Formats: sequence, C-alpha cells, structure tokens
Amino acid sequence: MGHKIFQTNAELKDWLREQKSSIFFIPTMGGLHLGHQYLIQKTKEKNIKTKKIVLVSIFVNPLQFGKDEDFKKYPRNIKRDAELAFNAGADAIWAPDYDEVFPGGEDEHFKIQAPQALSNQLCGAARKGHFDGVATVIIRLIKIVKPEKLILGEKDWQQLIIIRRLFEELHIPIKIESYSTQRDLSGFAYSSRNSYLSNSERLNAQSLPNTIQEAKHDFVKNKIINLKKIASSLKQNNLKIEYIKIVDAFSLKERETINGICLLAAAVKCGSTRLIDHTFLMQRKPIIAIDGPAGAGKSTVTKEFAKRLGFIYLDTGAMYRAVTWLILSKSIDPHDQVEIKNILNNSQLEFKNSHLDEQKIFINNTDVTEKIRSPEVTSVVSEIAKQQFVRELLTKKQQSIGDDGGLVAEGRDIGTAVFPDADVKIFLTASPQERAKRRSLDLETRGYKCSSIEDLEKEIKERDKKDSERKIAPLKKAQDAVELVTDGMNIEEVLQELTYIFRSKIPEEVWPTPNL
Repeated sequence: MGHKIFQTNAELKDWLREQKSSIFFIPTMGGLHLGHQYLIQKTKEKNIKTKKIVLVSIFVNPLQFGKDEDFKKYPRNIKRDAELAFNAGADAIWAPDYDEVFPGGEDEHFKIQAPQALSNQLCGAARKGHFDGVATVIIRLIKIVKPEKLILGEKDWQQLIIIRRLFEELHIPIKIESYSTQRDLSGFAYSSRNSYLSNSERLNAQSLPNTIQEAKHDFVKNKIINLKKIASSLKQNNLKIEYIKIVDAFSLKERETINGICLLAAAVKCGSTRLIDHTFLMQRKPIIAIDGPAGAGKSTVTKEFAKRLGFIYLDTGAMYRAVTWLILSKSIDPHDQVEIKNILNNSQLEFKNSHLDEQKIFINNTDVTEKIRSPEVTSVVSEIAKQQFVRELLTKKQQSIGDDGGLVAEGRDIGTAVFPDADVKIFLTASPQERAKRRSLDLETRGYKCSSIEDLEKEIKERDKKDSERKIAPLKKAQDAVELVTDGMNIEEVLQELTYIFRSKIPEEVWPTPNL
C-alpha cells in the first residue's frame, strides 16, 4: 500500500474511499515519542489478522492552548513524526492545516463545552477552556475520518474521560480504546513537552514520577497516602506544584478514602515546563459482575473471559443448582425451609479446577458438575434460590471468595446483591427465542430429552417471571450495569464486547491484558 501523508481533506477522503477495511484512528498534536509509538504498535499488533488500517493525524489544535501557553513553540517536525509513525506500523498520516479542520475559521463552527464537573477538576482548573478545545477538535476530526475506533493514551487521563463521556452523551457509534502511559527506564512518562527541559531541569523533574511511585508503594503496603509528604518531596526538587490530589478515576471528584479505582494525580512546573503524572490506587484487584436471565450464555462466555483475564471464575448459578441437587437427592420438600436449613448447615460446597483447566463443583465431596444441569434441577432451582436462608448462606460464601478481587462472577444478582461495589457490571441477556434455541442445543449435547423450542421458550419466560418477581434478590439490571444483548452473536463476538466494556472501566495500567 505504501506510506501516505495527506495534507488536505480531499486527499484523505479519496484515499479513505479506496480502503476495504475500517479505520482505527490515532489523533495527535505531533511531537511524536515512544508513547505514541506504543499506541500505534499495539493497535497494529492487536488487529493484524483483521488488517485494520491505522491512521495517525498530526494537528496542533490552537483551541486547547491558553493565551500564555506554548502554542507557537510546540514541537513541529513532520518528517521526524512521520518516520516514527510509519516505523511503528501506521498506514497513513493526515497532517491538515488549520483551514482544513476549521474552514472559514473556528467562529464558523459549533464548539463543544465539556461538563464543568469534569473539566473544572485537575488540569482544567488552571486551563479554562482547554477541554472545550479538545472536545471540539475531536468532533471535527472524527467527522472527517469516520473511524471504527478512536485510539487514545491513558497518560492524559482527564482528557480520555471527557472524550468517553462526550461520545456516550452524543451517542457517537465509535469505540474508544485506550493504552497505558509509557515511561523510560527511569520511570519518566514520555511527553512531547519533555524536549523543553534542560539537563538540570530533567534531573529535578525526575522526582515527579519517583515520588508518585513511592506513594503508590506506601499505599500498597500500608493503605495510606500522605499528600503533604508528596508535596514536600516535589518542592525540595524545585518543582512548583499546581495540584496534588486523590480523585475518583471516573467522576474526578476528590476522595478522602480509597474506594473503587482512584487516581493520585499531580501537575507541576519545572522551570517554564508544565508536567503531569498519575498512578491508580485500588484496595483490591478488579471484580467483574455479569448478571442476566437463564439461558443467556453467561456461563460459557464468563468462564472463557475469566481465563483470558487470569481471574477466578465464580459460577454462582452452579452453587444454587448444587444446593438444589442436594435437596432433591435427599427427597426433601423444596418448600420445607427448616429441613433445607438443617441440611445446608452441615454441607460443604466448593469449586475445583481439573487438570484440563475445567472448573468442577462439588457438594459434600461429590462431583455434581454435570448432574446440576438436568431438567429436574432446572425446574426447581428458582424455588430454592428465592429462600432467604439459602441466599444469605451462598451470598456470604461468594463474597468471601471475592475478598481480594481478581474475580469474574456470574449469576442473577451479582451486581445488585453480592458485589454491589463491583468495578465492572454487565447485564448479559438475549431474547427468549434465542435462549430457547441455546437451551435445546445444550440439553441435546448433554444427552437429555429435549422439549420443543416452543415449550422451552414458555419455560424460560416463566423462569424469568419467577426470578424477577421474587422478594429476595430478584433478577434485575443494576443501575450502573452495561446491557449486552447477544442475539445473533457468536462466543468470540460476545467476548470482544466484554473485553471492550472491561477496558472502558479498567485502565490498562491497572490490569494489563496480554491475552485479550
């Protein structure tokens, strides 16, 4: 295909019309460095089989510079930038001038105003209008390129959060993929503005990443952060502090206690150069809660998703089925709560992984992995699962398994009752018709007699009604869950969507995913 550099919109659009694959777009302001190279390489490597096209733009956007900022001296070297981008795997570069992006001038076009709740925090407090300029130019660029995906770095975390919110609120059907901050061997974050630093300033500036990482180590060890200690260390190295804060990673609101994913962020001046850096803080590893109705395919994809993440897989539905199997095997009346309580108080329930890396469930040392999928268990499990003692007992066990995080749990009430503080919540569902087809195939595979599709669909609707109307922990979508309807999707397509949702909630720096 050859390396292409376009300067006009007309040239770019002619080239885009010739492409037979969708575009993954990496917008930059030039001054490319190894952080940009990482974005390009990762994007190319992850999509080598599908041969997606990687387009890099270079446009120094005047709207995001304040009157006293460095617009005129910002590094501009298209030859050097192009060499780095193409060596990293870019297919083409678009380097438009101002009039190509804003024909007739910026006053001829709509401008985006970022939400003040996000833009007035951190960097936005001292750079009024900066994120309005960022949001405005992103809309201008994607309108021209029309990419399938937008690729951004996590170093400019506040910018990433604002652009994600922008796309959500405007229902822009372009996915955003982000990659972690890249650093040199000393831990110093790559930035276009690093070239402004003198040798002596570079030595002083090194204390910014060093101090933040020391604070991160202190937090991991002692679960405390001392902002005054951080400030003192930075000042001793002649850095002028703009801010040092702990904020919620997504709302950007200041936090006094660390819950969920938080951000320790700082901005300083080293000489005349402004530098930013951050690290993420968490009390435990991430928890992913996947809820949804029976037959939606949760077990299959959740198990594989946990494997790819390197997380524990917790099939809570299997736990309720195992308890149901035990009750039926002992010929106990499913409505006899006293007898059920007695037998469960003296029972042991556990998961084990086989040498084939298959998870099996045991109750009282009996492997019931296959037995619990019988139609007899399926027909009774809702009745057992709605009983308060059963739910309390199993919920406590599930929560103890998830104490340290690193868990993908699936069931009916994971995001609402079991792990209401889960970092990622997904409501995985499908139409009753689709679920009946899947249930029929599953039963046939396991060697059970199968009802007609129509009867299975009726049973599924009745099961949904029972699960959603029960008083204790009913089936319902958590308010902050992302709904994923899987009709017409194969397993790999569902896994791709789960991966995208996961990455939108869990930064790459928090949990790198080489298997995704």
